[in-house]
Amino acid sequence: MKKSIGLASASPRRRELLSQLQQPFELIKIDVDEQMSEDESALDYVRRLAVSKARAGAEQVLARLPVLGADTIVVIDGQVLGKPHDKAHFMQMMQWLSGRQHQVHTAVAIICGDQQLDVVVSTQVHFCVLTSAMMEAYWQTGEPVDKAGGYGIQGIGGKFVTRIEGSYSAVVGLPLYETEQLLLQMEGIA
Repeated sequence: MKKSIGLASASPRRRELLSQLQQPFELIKIDVDEQMSEDESALDYVRRLAVSKARAGAEQVLARLPVLGADTIVVIDGQVLGKPHDKAHFMQMMQWLSGRQHQVHTAVAIICGDQQLDVVVSTQVHFCVLTSAMMEAYWQTGEPVDKAGGYGIQGIGGKFVTRIEGSYSAVVGLPLYETEQLLLQMEGIA
């Protein structure tokens, strides 16, 4: 039987995905600064967030168990798209994504004591051309409000995706294969 880990995440999607790995876990509430530094690359940023979340969780459990932190960002033309602030911001993001390819980067970090393992998984996502009516109708569902990039591939927003190259589960919020590999590695060294 697998040992329990801490999950430093409020995301219901990450809880669901971690459960698919049959990994027992307990939720750890954390609060980390998610501001991006001016000189920080998108990959460094998402990795830092995952590590910061895992570290904040590990401090709370006092090394009693390994802690997993993760973060997902959407990037187009080198610009990180966060969660939409309002409808106008959402519409702007959808116009950028419409008919184009963008990247989704998900970082996963596991910390146990002084041991740290992390990985960033990048996936190319292709969107169809979106009309204003499509964007408006999607906004009205309420789904985009709390999603990086303003859409959820696992929900209604999935209908805009024409194809992906990479990990579907990473786009949802937790790359299953890579997370399982990190957990196995941590088990071997913890």
